[in-house]
Formats: sequence, C-alpha cells, structure tokens
Amino acid sequence: MNWKRYAILTIAAASLVILGCSGCSLHPEQSFDKSGIAMDTTVSLRAAGPEAKEAVTEGFERINELDKLASSQNPDSDVSRINQSAGKEYVQVDPAVYEMIEFSQAYSAKTDGMWDISVGVITNLWDIGNDDQHVPSKEEIDATLTKVNYKDILLRPEDHSVMLAKEGMAIDLGGIAKGYAVDEIRKIYDKHHIQSGLINMGASSMYAVGKTGKGRPWNIGMKHPRSDKDGDYLGVIAVEDQAVSTSGDYERYFIQDGVRYHHIFNSHTGYPADSGVMSDSIVIDGAVEHCGMLSDMMTTIIFIAGPQQGMALAEQIPGVECEITGTDGTVYMTQRFKDHFSDLNPDFHTL
Repeated sequence: MNWKRYAILTIAAASLVILGCSGCSLHPEQSFDKSGIAMDTTVSLRAAGPEAKEAVTEGFERINELDKLASSQNPDSDVSRINQSAGKEYVQVDPAVYEMIEFSQAYSAKTDGMWDISVGVITNLWDIGNDDQHVPSKEEIDATLTKVNYKDILLRPEDHSVMLAKEGMAIDLGGIAKGYAVDEIRKIYDKHHIQSGLINMGASSMYAVGKTGKGRPWNIGMKHPRSDKDGDYLGVIAVEDQAVSTSGDYERYFIQDGVRYHHIFNSHTGYPADSGVMSDSIVIDGAVEHCGMLSDMMTTIIFIAGPQQGMALAEQIPGVECEITGTDGTVYMTQRFKDHFSDLNPDFHTL
C-alpha cells in the first residue's frame, strides 16, 4: 500500500497515530490544540468550537490533577499513600482514585484476576524500562506473588478509604489512569459543547470526538509491533465518537538470551504474559459507560488472555470491538472492527 497518501498530524514513539487530518477541525478559526507532558507521556488535546480553548485548558488542568493523585512515582499521591500504609491502616483518597480502584476490582472479579492492580509489586520487582531491569529468580517471584491478590484490596465506600490487607502490597493504576482521564476530559468537552476533537493520552489511549472537518471518521494508524520505521503501520482503523486503546510487548521491554521480557504481567505467574500476543487494540463506543477506562483496561486483559479467549471476552461486552496481533503474525478481528479496518501491512495475515 502507499502510506504517503496519508497526511500525518501527530507522530511520536506511539502505538496509535492520527492520519489523514488535513483540515480536521470543524471550524479551524475556532480550534485549539495543546500538547504537554503528563502521566509519564506526551499528551495532546484538540477541540473545535467557540469554547475550544476553555475546553482544552480545563482538560489539561484535570489531567494534571489526576496525575498528582494516581502516580505511583509521586510519594505524596493517593496511590503512594495507600502503598505506604499497606497492612497497617485505611487511607482516605480522592473520589477519582477510589472510583478507579473500585472499577478495577470489579473487573478483576469478572476476569478471575487476569486484571489485577495489585500486580504493582511484580512490576516493581522486574523494574522493566529502568536501569535495574532484570529477570528475578523464581524464589523472588514466588515470594512476591503472595502479595498479589485483588481480594486483599479493601474498600470502605462511606469515606472513600482504601487499605491493602498485607504489608508489602502495592497497587499500580498505570493501566487505567489514562483511560479515566479520557472519560473526565470527555465530560469537560461535553460541557463546552465540543463536537469535533481528539483526546490523545500518549497515543495508546485516545478518544475521537465526532468527525473530522471534512465530515469523515478519524483515521488512526496502528503501530507495527515489530517496526519503528516512520509510516510503517499494522493497519488503519476509522473511528468516530469512540475510545481507542492499544497495548503491546514493544512498549517497555528488554531481551535476554533471546527472550523478550515486557511490561504486561500475568498476575498468576509473576512473569510477562506469554499468551501468543504481541499487540492488541480495543475500540469502544462512546455510549458505553466509562468507555475510556474500559478500553484502557481491556487491552491488558485481552493481551493476557490470548487470541481465542481474548476474542471471546471482547464479543461478550456490548459496544466493544477488538483486534489481536498474534506472535505468529496472525491478525484476529471482531466483525465490527474488521468493517472499519483497512490497509493491513503485508507482514501480517488474517485467518
């Protein structure tokens, strides 16, 4: 295919790239864009309409608030305070943090712990993406796994308090906080009557508001999971009033003795998920409640579940569409995803 027919609007070391955006705003003279660093990634917001600047400015304020609350790297965040008090006492947290944890726990129960935010201790043990990244011993992993169990995250709804039952436990909201931010910014956009725009939380979690200025869906280029070459995509998905999220084993990883160790962990084994998946993408209709948070979370769940179980899970949830790229190069898609997908890279094949 000829990728040059697409004009690239935004590109970075990204899982999702917006394509074909020449004249994307409904009213260019009333559009406003802003980019910045938050939640350990590059965030960009675009809106079109009379209140575009207000919407984007308020959106960034909300992102920065959530970053301070949910970051495990900030020692004063609600998440850090929960982790520091593990096995000792309840910690009262912001309603936003409580909502993320409560939502996470509900899906942990639905997926038999495939999704488990208490895997933070395993993440810390491997430390992938940092100078100390390494393959821990089996003894270290087994000892750490005793502190991984979503059922040991205790919630007290009357005052939005959280406690981790065992000392040494740790939660990590990195797989859901960006999706929660998408949902929050959507509320802000709605308040400011934004009918065309983009919410881009680091290019792995997005929401496309309405159509482009040419009245077309937004074309999103999905990253080739084994190529960093500019313009080399897995394919293109067209979205409109939908959340999009992607996970892959290429985002943070290291290779040792020919084995790729990545950052998406199986909470039952303590090792990076080995499910035959190299990447997956989720598209969720905007009418689905918490669609941003759900899309963010479902990419991790489906990555861990593997192609067969992952496709079955996606098809059980109304409004959820899915693509899975297997390690053998096979691409699996639900029917509605396939209906809006084009330009499959010749490095891959469908069944």
